[in-house]
Amino acid sequence: MNSRNFMQPYQFKNGLVLKNRVVMAPMTTMASFFNGQITSDELAYYALRAGGPGMLITGVAYITERGKGFEGQLGIASDLHLAGLKALSKTIKQNNTKAILQIFHAGRMTNSKILRGMMPVSASAISAERPNAEIPEALSEAEIHTIIENFAHATHRAIQAGFDGVELHGANTYLLQQFFSPHSNRRVDQWGGSFENRTRFPLAVIDSVKKTIESFAESPFILGYRISPEEFETPGIRFQDTLKFIETLTTSGIDYLHSSIGHIGRIPLNEGHDQTPIIQQISSVINDRIPLIGGGSVQSPDEVQRALDKGLSLVAMGREFIREPLWVQKVEKHDENSIRYRVSEVEMDELKIPPAMQIYLNESFREVMDFTTDNTKPNDRYLRQVAPMEGYEKKL
Repeated sequence: MNSRNFMQPYQFKNGLVLKNRVVMAPMTTMASFFNGQITSDELAYYALRAGGPGMLITGVAYITERGKGFEGQLGIASDLHLAGLKALSKTIKQNNTKAILQIFHAGRMTNSKILRGMMPVSASAISAERPNAEIPEALSEAEIHTIIENFAHATHRAIQAGFDGVELHGANTYLLQQFFSPHSNRRVDQWGGSFENRTRFPLAVIDSVKKTIESFAESPFILGYRISPEEFETPGIRFQDTLKFIETLTTSGIDYLHSSIGHIGRIPLNEGHDQTPIIQQISSVINDRIPLIGGGSVQSPDEVQRALDKGLSLVAMGREFIREPLWVQKVEKHDENSIRYRVSEVEMDELKIPPAMQIYLNESFREVMDFTTDNTKPNDRYLRQVAPMEGYEKKL
């Protein structure tokens, strides 16, 4: 119903107004050209899904060639990417949907084949705990400062391209998280060791991006930060570490925090005695000081409303927007009975899902895509399990 709270506008402190509180979550399309330029397939995919949600966050774009994480990834590493990014922001901003560009450096979560012969880099020369992971090169002091500048340059390009904000991808085991993690960060200088030193890099990136926004944005431009709640390696990030970091992030100048988990009701998996959902604990720490975006296995209008009632400011949906691009429009028209919660493989072209993404969904996410030819399963598969994008797998 239109009276639901999630259909009401939301205003950030810097003045940017969203027409509703529904966010399309960032998702990998694997559909860009080999050099990171946007393709017509991607533009068609976003065009079909824009116009409904108040805010659409793109799949992640790499800020430097050595930070590329996978084939078919969007780039924002040079001015070569600007023309395509302008087309992308224009495509998303139909019917007043706000366009947010997610940016990152993959760190050790890539390989020398993707990097065309270059070795991955990270905080330390420690490989990820996954099959065939390469040992990255430890970043030098000068290289760390260069990457901080790369984030600032990427933000400037996002402003030039017409986006309404950027989201720093500090989740899913990528470089910002790698500096925070005691597993990937074994440094003994100012960038590693203590909690304060391990948070120094992400906070420096935030500060650099903020200064870029202040210098170049001529209208409200928001800065978000995405975070993963915990790691399962030993040593690794534990949920209490994350809550402490979130306390720091609330005063860092970001405009919102975005939690990355596969199910909105998930509890911490490293805390056997703790049965309080992750989202609820994060919300308590934030205490309304900055907006909190969350999601994970949220599909129906009632589930979106319940998520807001649990303390979220905005609700993000990913897989549901793949299956149902017109989710918001159908809610607006009181046509909720026509919302797709399953998808047929023969509809994927009609839904403008790029061919490479179709393969990815079939191979890596088939279990949770709810294809019509598969047996229907309860929507709680990530309630006691880490989602694939979160990293090292753990189940209860």
